Amino acid sequence: MTLAFHWFLPTYGDGRNVVGGGHDVAAGSKEEQRPATVRYLAQIAVAAEQLGFDGALTPTGSWCEDAWVTTAMLARETERLKFMVALRPGFVSPTLTAQMAATFQRHSEGRLLLHVVTGGESREQRAYGDFLAKDARYGRTGEFLEIVRRLWGGESVDFSGSHLRVEGARLGRLPDPVPSVYFGGSSPEGIEVAALHSDVYLTFGEPPAQVAEKLARVRARAARAGRRLRFGIRLHVITRDPAGQAWAEARRLLEGFGPEAIRSVQAGLRDSESEGQHRMRALHGGRSDALEITPNLWAGIGLVRGGAGTALVGSHREVADRIIEYHRLGIDEFVLSGVPHLEEAYWFGEGVLPLLAREGLWTHPAHDRAVYDRAVYDRAVSDRAVYDRAVYD
Repeated sequence: MTLAFHWFLPTYGDGRNVVGGGHDVAAGSKEEQRPATVRYLAQIAVAAEQLGFDGALTPTGSWCEDAWVTTAMLARETERLKFMVALRPGFVSPTLTAQMAATFQRHSEGRLLLHVVTGGESREQRAYGDFLAKDARYGRTGEFLEIVRRLWGGESVDFSGSHLRVEGARLGRLPDPVPSVYFGGSSPEGIEVAALHSDVYLTFGEPPAQVAEKLARVRARAARAGRRLRFGIRLHVITRDPAGQAWAEARRLLEGFGPEAIRSVQAGLRDSESEGQHRMRALHGGRSDALEITPNLWAGIGLVRGGAGTALVGSHREVADRIIEYHRLGIDEFVLSGVPHLEEAYWFGEGVLPLLAREGLWTHPAHDRAVYDRAVYDRAVSDRAVYDRAVYD
């Protein structure tokens, strides 16, 4: 199996410095951002598609734009790129979610992936009208995914659980293909849901030994349920040749944080209910003087950003080697981001992906470029002919 790479769509804004946000932490200064317009996000999506990324993750929360609406608009701007739409089970009914996914698949020609987020911060959940405690939210997520999967399988569903109830639920049209479900969670409850209901288990970018231990727990629980999952990892990247240029960029980003910004963000993240967030904070401990926690793994991003807080930093060869190291643990999918997202996509796509291709670990999803380019050309010609005819008529 070749490796799959996904990029990230910063629907909260972008810039040459780290824009914060996530886990109920407010996004960064608007003055330092590139606004998250459809035009700018389309630039990132098209670049990711051309470079060979399989998909692009779009976050969810009060600090960013809605993932469903944004990606539905961006699907028209791309040809092949898949959209990993983050959603929270407590906000939309499972039947409507299953229907939305089926509709997205038809209109995007099968380019939807789902990243299910239980929600780690009760304060943010309550703002959306969700007053369940964290453990109960995981229970609801399991019920939610059971209903959704049964609907995607063509069943007429009657379900009465501890949190959700539907009667006579059925889809008029099924998704083709059924979207893969991505899920991350480091707590025992999170691992339980992932093992029973997800297709791909996602971990934050922890040191390899910690990742190996976590993956072993997920594998064991999934095996007891007769299931086998794929594994992915969420990381930022700063890759340059030579390596000194990458570390210089990391230092530049760190200099832009400011001690007050770090204190403010860390104070907010300290009370997080997310086990994954606690593990991220433990890597740096709020300090900025020892951030390379294992070769080429830098914890600086987590000083001012919730969620994924580590970056692979180094030369193209070093970053490729670290990816291979994670791959040997069983990880086949890499969900990546960089600062700014447009430029860093090119640094990684033109610097690291060719190295992995030469080692037989990655192929461009549009590997038969002649066929792919011809399909793009034919669609453009067809659209133009329709447009010209409409104008003429």
